[in-house]
Amino acid sequence: MKELKNLMGWRPDIKVVDCTLRDGGLVNNFFFSDEFVKKLYLTNLKAGVDYMEMGYKASKELFDMTKFGKWKFSEDEDIRAVIKDNETDLKISVMADVGRCDYKNDIKPKSESPVDLIRIATYINTIPQAIDMIMDASNKGYETTVNIMAISQAQESDVEIALEMLGQTPVGCFYIVDSYGSIYPEQMTRICDLYLNIAAKYGKKVGIHAHNNQQLAFANTIEAVGCGVDYLDATYSGMGRGAGNCYIESLIGFLHNPKYNLYPVIKFVENYINPLKEEGITWGYDMQYLFTGLLNRHPKSAIDFTKDGRTDLSELYNEVILLD
Repeated sequence: MKELKNLMGWRPDIKVVDCTLRDGGLVNNFFFSDEFVKKLYLTNLKAGVDYMEMGYKASKELFDMTKFGKWKFSEDEDIRAVIKDNETDLKISVMADVGRCDYKNDIKPKSESPVDLIRIATYINTIPQAIDMIMDASNKGYETTVNIMAISQAQESDVEIALEMLGQTPVGCFYIVDSYGSIYPEQMTRICDLYLNIAAKYGKKVGIHAHNNQQLAFANTIEAVGCGVDYLDATYSGMGRGAGNCYIESLIGFLHNPKYNLYPVIKFVENYINPLKEEGITWGYDMQYLFTGLLNRHPKSAIDFTKDGRTDLSELYNEVILLD
């Protein structure tokens, strides 16, 4: 059972990470206006958010720049055009996917960049490449975290080995990532124990990035808080790929730290997120995402179902089952 103080009190080590531009960018191909990004930045400042993820560091060789907005690539000059030199307590992060970025060339030394944190995303089978990226970013002066994706389909022994390998690097935080929104809170407790035990051995922090396929992103996030996880990812109104993520308004409402302020979050949702929905940009829980979460599958089939305007849910369910 969780210690009551972990749920009713507040820990100064907790960090709220806004992933709206990055995970939310997967919904609209990163075509956010500069006004939207500036207002989001100012809102995060007022709300007391600790980190703002400005997007990906994707390779311009692998991705057609005409098909994506600039936050797919998060150039330092584009970040500076919106936030200047960011002389605030809010830290700026970007995500770099193993195999999808030219990190040696596109990630400049920290002394030349407004970015504070490089978040490396990897799968179990690409841990050696992730370690090289961690070393590169650390040597350039950045904070680093590592997201091991799709752990719900990985063997626990493999996850443990990966964490032991990562523990011997300068990375600051291991992230639990429920990529398919298939993990239940009871499972999350056991996963947190695994991550936290190895993190303690190497002096690392642990974070969580949850998806909402079964409407459990917030539940799993606060379960992780009760276990002692410190870095908490969320997005405004859960904006993110497919079923989306943990709602930042729910998370800030739950946290008892007086540094966080819910009102500016509500105003931003009212003035900037709700209009996106009215324009027809779609994300969030729906039954098609429930299927992929229940069956521990990548949500691609559900995303395609939504894009195609299909309504034959029973047929999709059979299709997802047949993916075996």
